[in-house]
Amino acid sequence: MDQQQIDIDWTACQGHGLCAELLPDHITLDEWGYPLVDGSPISPRALKRARKAASDCPALALKLTVTGAPR
Repeated sequence: MDQQQIDIDWTACQGHGLCAELLPDHITLDEWGYPLVDGSPISPRALKRARKAASDCPALALKLTVTGAPR
């Protein structure tokens, strides 16, 4: 089974910080309020919160991507 991780569209991100509130185990904020993603796969129990973070992002700068998928 492929795992998913959070990716950020840096051209769209405006540093609102909502993603870090919704997914604190994978995202922290830098000193300017922009997200720092740990890069680890999203656990099955955090997947619902990760989807919410991506859909609720005011700038739509987050997306879930599948890791380990064939290219």
